[in-house]
Amino acid sequence: MYMDTNILIVGANGQLGSVLTKSLQEKFGVEHVVASDLREKENADGIFEIIDATDRNRIESVVKQYKITQIYHLAAILSARGEENPLQTWDINMQTLFNVLEVARLNEVVKVFYPSSIAVFGEGANQTQTPNDAYLDPATVYGISKAAGENWAQYYFLRYGLDVRSLRYPGVIGYQSLPGGGTTDYAVDIYHKAVLEEEFNCFLEEDTMLPMIFMEDAVRATLELMDAPKEHIKVRTSYNLAGASFAPKDIAAALQKIYPKFEVKYTPDFRQKIAAKWPNSIDDSSARDDWGWQPEYDLNRMTQVMVEKLKLQYEINPT
Repeated sequence: MYMDTNILIVGANGQLGSVLTKSLQEKFGVEHVVASDLREKENADGIFEIIDATDRNRIESVVKQYKITQIYHLAAILSARGEENPLQTWDINMQTLFNVLEVARLNEVVKVFYPSSIAVFGEGANQTQTPNDAYLDPATVYGISKAAGENWAQYYFLRYGLDVRSLRYPGVIGYQSLPGGGTTDYAVDIYHKAVLEEEFNCFLEEDTMLPMIFMEDAVRATLELMDAPKEHIKVRTSYNLAGASFAPKDIAAALQKIYPKFEVKYTPDFRQKIAAKWPNSIDDSSARDDWGWQPEYDLNRMTQVMVEKLKLQYEINPT
């Protein structure tokens, strides 16, 4: 079924990319997946190519060399880090997307995956159960670039017939890698601090409710979207995706059931203003209706797995 599928992952070393790469290797075979990033990861399994995604010719040469049929474009500067240099963030996020879209269009690539984010929403959207077709007025350059990218994805589908598919990820929580510069990073770091029995200093207010998703659900949703029949994909900008919504105090409470002495201090910084404009819950009914999306992890189940896996990583006795 997948013998003719060859996949290129642009930005494979990031939080999502490192896990997605392994899942794609398991599904399609290591020899059919080409991981790429600015530098090679130590002990990386499978095929790896150094690619600067701002270099269109380099992307094209790899696509031709490996007869690539699908591209997963994950390279981007994220929300919090992006605010440090807005113009550079815009330039990099957009140029890398244009490079991927053009290379795909001109080289018979069948499908492109483009990750979007809840950062596309701003004050113009209902914050509770934000609908898929909500008005987009993002308040960060990262969100602005993602909203623009969604429209370009739809444009390439409508103008050229390029099968571009996209998900608006909420905050992604996983044990596989450290945070990468996003506003929801606290929800990863807090688990590391709890397992190490250290105090956690949270950069958001304790009751800041945000939509989150466990890494396993995020990866599964990505694979299911890309596997869905073309005629089932009715949203060509980006699909809302939801797992569970909770606030920092909710994660703290879940962890304190395991670590009663775990302490959290709240010292909000500039990221609080970013989070305050984002939804507190997401309506992902379009994804559920069109291609059968269903999350499997709630906060308690996610917390159990995160603690178990991080204990193993830190070589802490599970008992």
